[in-house]
Amino acid sequence: MIPWQHLDTAQVPGDGDELRLMRRGTEYSIMTGGIELMNSRLSGSEEALATLAFERIGGRPGARVLIGGLGMGFTLRAALAAFGPDARIVVAELVPAVVAWARGPLGGLYGDSLSDPRAQIHAGDVGELIRSGEAAFDAILLDVDNGPGGLSRKENDGLYSPGGLAATKRALLPGGVLEVWSSTRDSAFTRRLKQAGYAVEEVGVRAHKGRGARHVIWMATRP
Repeated sequence: MIPWQHLDTAQVPGDGDELRLMRRGTEYSIMTGGIELMNSRLSGSEEALATLAFERIGGRPGARVLIGGLGMGFTLRAALAAFGPDARIVVAELVPAVVAWARGPLGGLYGDSLSDPRAQIHAGDVGELIRSGEAAFDAILLDVDNGPGGLSRKENDGLYSPGGLAATKRALLPGGVLEVWSSTRDSAFTRRLKQAGYAVEEVGVRAHKGRGARHVIWMATRP
């Protein structure tokens, strides 16, 4: 078996944790500690974030979408493929090195998505963008951790707290949708979404094009 090669290490701003970019042949992985956050062979559920959002709000003129977490670009590429020419898609990425990887060793995964005029990369915390705008987005797609438990970065917990969910609700236009990706189910988070006033649906999606591990996407609609 081809061994993993360590390509680069990046510091996560604020908490001192590290991300490691790994490669094995044509396969890439981003890890923190012993946790694999993403793998280039497993893109299905990340792509589903975008396609599910398009099903809900894609008919709106000038749809405005905020993606939390650039990752390996799967959600961004799927959003650009689904939405029309008048859409505006903002991707917030906290770790500068992840953006550098997208323009460097991971460039083959991104294609020309970073140069698409509909796409904008915001170097910073998605929570700051959410808190800075009221009724600004038709959809907010969060894939900044392995789920609402803040597995890899405890600072992410604030996004999924009652206060964070209230801020996200204010940042959504009426009928807008918040989507949250998770590797596992979390009934307590479902309850928090409902208590925050969202109409909630849990969607099970496969990690890779109909097969592999089953992940969860919460579809939380602002009334």
